Amino acid sequence: MLAIAHRAGNNLDALREALEAGVDLVELDVHLFRGALEVRHSQAIGRHLFWEQEHWALNWRRSIMLPELADVLTTAGDDPRLMLDLKGPTLAVAPQVAGLLRSIAPERQVTVCTKQWRMLDAFTTDPHIRLVHSASNRLQLSRLRHRIRQNPGFGVSIRLQILTPQIVAELREATGEVMVWPVDTPAALERARWLGATAVISKNLAMLQDLMKTR
Repeated sequence: MLAIAHRAGNNLDALREALEAGVDLVELDVHLFRGALEVRHSQAIGRHLFWEQEHWALNWRRSIMLPELADVLTTAGDDPRLMLDLKGPTLAVAPQVAGLLRSIAPERQVTVCTKQWRMLDAFTTDPHIRLVHSASNRLQLSRLRHRIRQNPGFGVSIRLQILTPQIVAELREATGEVMVWPVDTPAALERARWLGATAVISKNLAMLQDLMKTR
């Protein structure tokens, strides 16, 4: 079972820690904002505010140090364990990311994930980029099950709560990795095992380290 550090790439110190811990992939969220490829999970509200729904908080842009994707690529060096989760609402983030990778990290293996699957088309001429279709609700999952029969890619990334063992078995026949999230507690990890998932995406680095010791 692959160990993927959820959002660890959104902070350069956390990125280094996750890579040193030996996880299989480090996930980061990439947004296009005013021409810049910003790495963050929070949603932008206009020019100056961020919305953190999980914590019910508003933050001023000037109070947050945001890395850009180029900073993350530089920090990771030649390490191939980055998983870029491309965020909307505009699809323009994908060609911008593809162009940056070709410019400063050509031929480096990188995993690209998104819920807006048309973004993946920007990377079809780059065979070293591993493509992942993501789904967070049952409607998306239904569409994804059909799509990956024609476009299996490297794998899929799906919310844990909407899966069944039967669906996971179907997905495993169609594609490579079946990644599930969020898996931040031992109970969630046990559910991921029961489902038959091949990878877990977790913010609990200590739990990921324990998982890797049992492989």
